Amino acid sequence: MSLLQINRVETYYGGIQALKGIDVQVNKGEIVTLIGSNGAGKSTTLKSISGLVKVKTGNIIYNGQEISNRPAHENTFLGIAHVPEGRRIFPKLTVKENLLMGAFSVKNKAIIKERLERVFRYFPKLKERLEQKGGTMSGGEQQMLAMGRALMLGPDLLMLDEPSMGLAPIIVEQIFEIIKELNQEGITILLVEQNAFQALHIADRGYVIQNGEIKLQGNGKELISNHEVQEAYLA
Repeated sequence: MSLLQINRVETYYGGIQALKGIDVQVNKGEIVTLIGSNGAGKSTTLKSISGLVKVKTGNIIYNGQEISNRPAHENTFLGIAHVPEGRRIFPKLTVKENLLMGAFSVKNKAIIKERLERVFRYFPKLKERLEQKGGTMSGGEQQMLAMGRALMLGPDLLMLDEPSMGLAPIIVEQIFEIIKELNQEGITILLVEQNAFQALHIADRGYVIQNGEIKLQGNGKELISNHEVQEAYLA
């Protein structure tokens, strides 16, 4: 069953076309990854879904609703959480304050407490650092905080933009294990990642995007064994 459908979407930055009529489908319960080089349009795809950039033509359907060009904060109410590239935590706020910002739309204190405990189950270090300012944490800890903040929303769709960027290999392994666990708990994942091997290894399906166009698609194993993908992204 399709949770997210992107139909012939074109997106521009001024006069520069970033997306050139892409089609992407994410089914409920899947991990789907977008791979491609820098500037290919991966981050723009996520921003188009979340409402951070305007779609010029085409449409985006989420859970049966048209969401093209809806304000980003309205899309969060639908259950779409976006962890942007570079983490974008609030550096001057504490870990606890950052996490509570993720639950801005939740009024029920019991639900907030339950979600905090869920975040601490995945990221126990955050529980140890509740009063620490986010900006003083390591890159890996900030990535955990960014993901934890997104989980406080209680999302059905979690969009992750380069979660492994700049992290030590051991932290990368931990992050990908957590992504798999979140998916097993029922969260649908749309993953943008330059670490193509890791991404395709855990993905149900993947899309290769080049210069704003989808060039290849298939299940994770098919794309890992594809000669073009191996030469461009796995060498």
